[in-house]
Amino acid sequence: MPRQVHLFDRPSRFVAGTVGQPGDRTFYLQASDDTGRTVSVALEKTQVQVLADRMDDLLDEVSNRAGGVIPAESDVDDLEPLTAPVDEEFRVAAMGLAWDGTAEAVVVEAVAAGEEPIEEDAILSDSDEGPDALRVTITPQAARAFIARARRVVAAGRPACPLCSLPLDPVGHVCPRQNGYRR
Repeated sequence: MPRQVHLFDRPSRFVAGTVGQPGDRTFYLQASDDTGRTVSVALEKTQVQVLADRMDDLLDEVSNRAGGVIPAESDVDDLEPLTAPVDEEFRVAAMGLAWDGTAEAVVVEAVAAGEEPIEEDAILSDSDEGPDALRVTITPQAARAFIARARRVVAAGRPACPLCSLPLDPVGHVCPRQNGYRR
């Protein structure tokens, strides 16, 4: 079966968000365009954090090389929930990140898990074969806004135990630093 690539060139919205309560959240990347088409892909919390960090590093590097044409940071201007219904197209196994110098834009690709391991060449390729993917091209300003929101979403989880740094459930947790007593 041929590969399905969901392409979004400068979408009206590209965000990271969650569904569920802290401790039981599912993380998503969601892209929407002006026609009302929305694609959501599920991923892990750490993948959201790594994407935000790497995107920030990429923009800093481009800014250093280009002489400061990239904004240094952005406020979170999109605090709205994910667009409903959140229908998962696939679960992300690998991601690619690149700078398109011609378009002066950031390219993000999230690739679906398959039965075979994902080859590095399959990410950000235009091949007709391979795993399904979500490919989004966004402006540097939109990338900075994505980074700010993604970091906010990741930080909105359960608070950490002051003793062991493990996440606290609403009823507490068995703290290893307290020799198994509840905290």
